[in-house]
Amino acid sequence: MRSLRILATAIALATPLAHAAQVVVGQVGPMSGMEANQGRAYGAGMQLVFDSVNKAGGVNGHTFSLVRKDDGGRPEDTLSATRQLLAENKPLVLAGYFGNRNVGDLVQSGLLEKDRIPLVGYRTSELRYDNPWLFNVRAGLRDELNKLTEHLATIGITQLALFYEDGPGAPALIAAAEAAAAKAKATIIGKAGYAAGTAAATPAVDAFLKHKPQAILMVSSGAAAAGFIEQYRAAGGTAQLFAHSGADIEQLSKRLSEEQMQGVAIAQVTPSPYKISSRLAKEFADLTARTPNLEVPVSYAMMEGFITGKVIVEAVRRQGARPTREGIVGALESMDRLDLGGYMIGFKPGVRTGSRFVELSIISGSGKIRQ
Repeated sequence: MRSLRILATAIALATPLAHAAQVVVGQVGPMSGMEANQGRAYGAGMQLVFDSVNKAGGVNGHTFSLVRKDDGGRPEDTLSATRQLLAENKPLVLAGYFGNRNVGDLVQSGLLEKDRIPLVGYRTSELRYDNPWLFNVRAGLRDELNKLTEHLATIGITQLALFYEDGPGAPALIAAAEAAAAKAKATIIGKAGYAAGTAAATPAVDAFLKHKPQAILMVSSGAAAAGFIEQYRAAGGTAQLFAHSGADIEQLSKRLSEEQMQGVAIAQVTPSPYKISSRLAKEFADLTARTPNLEVPVSYAMMEGFITGKVIVEAVRRQGARPTREGIVGALESMDRLDLGGYMIGFKPGVRTGSRFVELSIISGSGKIRQ
């Protein structure tokens, strides 16, 4: 009898390991091109989490592998690379995608629904309505616009302009920006777009020099924001400049002088990766400090990838021995208030924007970031 009990215990202990698997996370993003630093940094942030979890023995016996493919920022390559990834690597979840058309075309292609696979964590500069297969770990664009316009209202700025990426989502973005401005008792007196996939800012610069707004809201890629700021400042533009979180502060600081950057404010949707302000930030700082030869420098994009990695690991943990693609969706929908260490994530059926966290970074005269 005792031997039977020992055997039953051994079987019970071995059962989770019998189903242990390598969880493949697939990222298709800009590893080259204008947004390469952000795409690579996002992946590096996820990798920090997966390496730490794997070193500790995994989750429910499962270990994690990140497979990355480069789309160079081109939407057609996003689709082809995703198809290849799904066929060859069989990922459990996708993560870390970039670009309005890239994500939009992926959704329109029906690949996510056909393969029953969620995309967790992505960056766009347009409003994206909730889709059952899309989950984001950052605040929505409306939250960012509201934060920016509320700040402007407190300093008495009411005449605004909007710089944005032109495309199918532009009308909804413009309407949201105008609504946020009206709420703050401000008016958007000038609007100018740039062609998707480019940094062609000259027409917008010319338009805003003519309109003379007090402040300009930039809802654009980092490359387009850098090009706009460079040309606008060189032409004598004096409006205050406020960017949404897609205008990567690290990319701007590499391209622009301290004088050009002075006073630029950027909405940030994650805690700062440069100071320990929470348990999450401390964990991130400790891991980056212990990681030799980081692929890219520490950045906000890396912090966002780090958050995405932690959310994916938690979704796998909640499924126990047999994680599946559809199980990821169910696990995410059960994350009502997940505390990652001072950064809250919450999803539920019909709600795919997981955070409301937004704060402003303002560049000082010495080129330093202050919150």
